[in-house]
Amino acid sequence: MTSPHVVSEARSASPLGSLATIFWTTAPTEEKPSAAYLMVYSLGDGRDGPEAGEEAMRVAVEGMGLTVGGPVVDASQGSGVDAHLLVEAQQAVLTLPFLKLQCAVPAEWEAAAKKLGHAYLVCSVRPWPEAAPGGPISEEQLRSFFAGEDPLAGGAHVVLPVRRLQG
Repeated sequence: MTSPHVVSEARSASPLGSLATIFWTTAPTEEKPSAAYLMVYSLGDGRDGPEAGEEAMRVAVEGMGLTVGGPVVDASQGSGVDAHLLVEAQQAVLTLPFLKLQCAVPAEWEAAAKKLGHAYLVCSVRPWPEAAPGGPISEEQLRSFFAGEDPLAGGAHVVLPVRRLQG
């Protein structure tokens, strides 16, 4: 399906630990085109362990103007959410107050994001140590991560406008 990207390696001074991101798309249907998703999560390897990392991620996400477990926020509607996404030439640049990421994205992800004009950002407060960067993540593993809980409960969710370079 896709492979996670390392955003930042664990730092002994950081309770967040290693941050990673994963990109995926939904299959198109007759009613809906393919949608682009990206999730930011911790590997749970921070200074004070996974529980402290979960709380640190909650504080970071709430500092962006989001509510963990709250409704999906549309960042294009003047919501005050401090998050930006630039997509161009199979590259994504995601800027949040606590991280900046630039990485390659699959062509189908870029196409879906540009067609809809947005991507769905999930900031998971729950660590996912099994999704370490470097290995593939299957659709089943992704479903399993969200299984057994309300999909909105474990993080904050944002419809994030896709910005492009002018030229």
